[in-house]
Amino acid sequence: MTNKPALDAILEQALTVAKQAALKAETVIKAYYQGEELGTEVKGDETPVTAADKKSEQIIRGEIKKYFPNHGIFGEEFGRSDNGESDFLWLIDPIDGTKSFVRQYPFFSTQIALMYQGDLVLGVSNAPMFGEMAWAVQGSGSFLNNEKISVDHEFVKHSSCISTGNIQSLVNNNWQSLGQLLTEFSKIRGYGDFYHYHLLASGKIDLVVESDVNILDIAALTVIVREAGGIITDLTGMPIDLETTSILAGTIKTHALGLKTLNE
Repeated sequence: MTNKPALDAILEQALTVAKQAALKAETVIKAYYQGEELGTEVKGDETPVTAADKKSEQIIRGEIKKYFPNHGIFGEEFGRSDNGESDFLWLIDPIDGTKSFVRQYPFFSTQIALMYQGDLVLGVSNAPMFGEMAWAVQGSGSFLNNEKISVDHEFVKHSSCISTGNIQSLVNNNWQSLGQLLTEFSKIRGYGDFYHYHLLASGKIDLVVESDVNILDIAALTVIVREAGGIITDLTGMPIDLETTSILAGTIKTHALGLKTLNE
């Protein structure tokens, strides 16, 4: 058990390390995106992986291990390394949105989060081609490019916006309820990946719905949304953990609306 002052000191250093690691990975990611051979392979789950994914994760792992050699690491490309022995677990998706990266449109990001005793306490979300870095530490608020951000708690029907990401299983299993929820908003968008979470945390959209994710996609974004004053759970209202596969993220009002509508 780490006492609070010691934990606060660790988190302060961890934020610096996570930002530094994300920016070092960005250099590699941009080089590949702007012309180097991608070296794309298809993994067993039919998703692509590139040399940029692997190299950028190695860079991030190296930075973390340099400063926190005893922490666990769980990465998209190289798996988990701690055997559950540490109170601290880093969660890394070096390129979340590899399909976008491969097809050269800019909806991809680097996601770095930190768990302490099973709770998400830090998140950095860096979008190289957008020039956006969002981050948050538990209890300290959320920031986007050095500006503090917050969700918009005022729900205005005529300008409201819901954004959907990966929703294939929701469409297949609960299309009627999703359709009902969509009618509660003025605009329906599909910003996807990191971007609609940045928009939500900045008060620019009102609700995000996804039914097909994994924890590495949304761990950092979970901290960012929470610290911006938002509510984020799975689609049934359960807390986010390592087994989470769906997301409902919004304000107090919109999250409650989504939870009620999707689970009636």
